[in-house]
Amino acid sequence: MPGVPEDFKHIKTLGDLLKLNYKHVKIEEQLRGNLILKLKKGEFPYPGIIGYDEDVIPAINRAILSGHDILLIGQIGQAKTKIAESIARNLLSMIPVIRGSVTNDIPTSIPEAELLALVTDGELMHLSPDFSVSKECEDAIRDNKLDTRIDWIEGADRYRYILATPDISVKDLVGQIDAIKIAKRGVELYSIESYSPGQLLQARHGILCIDELPVLDPRKQVALLSVLQEGKFTTGSYPIVFRPDTKIITTANPIDYTHSGKIIEPLFDRLRSHIDTHYPKTINDEMLIIVQEARIESRSQVFLPIFILKTLAKVTHLAREHHDVNHDKGVSVRMAVHSLETWIAEAERTRSILNPVHSIPRFCDIDSIYQSSKFELSEMEDSRENRRTILKSIIENAIKDVSLGYVQRLSEEQIKRVGNEFAKNKQFLVSQLILGNKNDNLKGYQSQLAMFPALKQLVNEALHTMREEQQRFVEVATSLGIRHDCLSVQPHLNGEFTASAIEVILEGLRWIDPPLLSKKENAYGTA
Repeated sequence: MPGVPEDFKHIKTLGDLLKLNYKHVKIEEQLRGNLILKLKKGEFPYPGIIGYDEDVIPAINRAILSGHDILLIGQIGQAKTKIAESIARNLLSMIPVIRGSVTNDIPTSIPEAELLALVTDGELMHLSPDFSVSKECEDAIRDNKLDTRIDWIEGADRYRYILATPDISVKDLVGQIDAIKIAKRGVELYSIESYSPGQLLQARHGILCIDELPVLDPRKQVALLSVLQEGKFTTGSYPIVFRPDTKIITTANPIDYTHSGKIIEPLFDRLRSHIDTHYPKTINDEMLIIVQEARIESRSQVFLPIFILKTLAKVTHLAREHHDVNHDKGVSVRMAVHSLETWIAEAERTRSILNPVHSIPRFCDIDSIYQSSKFELSEMEDSRENRRTILKSIIENAIKDVSLGYVQRLSEEQIKRVGNEFAKNKQFLVSQLILGNKNDNLKGYQSQLAMFPALKQLVNEALHTMREEQQRFVEVATSLGIRHDCLSVQPHLNGEFTASAIEVILEGLRWIDPPLLSKKENAYGTA
């Protein structure tokens, strides 16, 4: 990595750095050099960023190679801040800082004459107005000389995030006079010893991400101008020039981005690369993101069937396309992520907590996602009742689309045989409370299935297809570094995977043309 010695782990003191004649590599050179290194090796520079390979990633690469500060424009839940985090985590080199430094102070950045004075107890004269290291770090060097401890810190530790809200102040960005320091140390009001660094200097030699930049009022936006244009800033009456060597990445919603005056013109111009993001374009990309981002407890006891993930991704895509949903606000991927979490929780609540079975979501659990599905309406009154009505329609269409995919190739003979079985046995009882294997009071799914030989054959064929799809999905997820312990089909699922698959097939038979089955609610569940 640019600027990192091969034996950096053995370099632990200021003396070690000086023996090496260490020279700090500027942040633009770090980003550019590490990106080039990864591209030459064929490595993907931004692990965890999915679905942007054809457009957003090339644009980000161009911006980094050009040394640009970046404005990412997109709706909620389009991984804008995740991109900024990924750049910091993967494209910044480690740097040596004085242990305990808040402002990532690199000791070899101190002018030679000043450093010599510190290590020899000479008189310290600041010949330049430029800030090099904090007073605390100067004291550490004067006390410990060449044995001053240093730590090598990674890019993730030099990443700072600010959500632009009305209570963010200019002082939060550039720093301020610290009254506590003045009181404790008795320092002068405008001595550098009274300075408490803001986010710009805390992100020194790193990346500062400002989320929703247009929300920041113009007076605060002005504070960023000199950093973007000249790489420096001043604050208050301190006779000091701060050069943070910080790359600024900002985000904006498309509505705010196009609104005149939301971003002041000089700042708009100085953010050199403006890059549009978007929602996942394919169901498969959405599924991968859902699995990657979901917080899943007791992972060893959870299994996520491919058709459940498809349905959830389909719900999200249909919501984004729905004519009554507010397209300007968008429908975040987080809606699907949170819905998966509640869907798993419902499987736990109704079955696996009280029974020794895996938590495997089913279609009969899907009402649980109402509490996690968040979007706004635009063409009709935006009430909870109307949202629920719209979501119910979207869920039904998603289930229809996914379930038909597993029965659409049925022959007329297969349909006829299954129809005859239902004519004799009348119903198949589906419920959250019925297990895949036999229950004490109710017949389990598999024991019911034994009474429907033609349906059982159809389910077994579908299970074969589902397992193949599942394996292909696992391979893709593995290649992207996504945990797949909840995705791999395990040998002992106690009939719960089959139970979930049975519901998919029954739904498909309900939606074929003409419908083979109908659904009726009763005291136990759905028949």
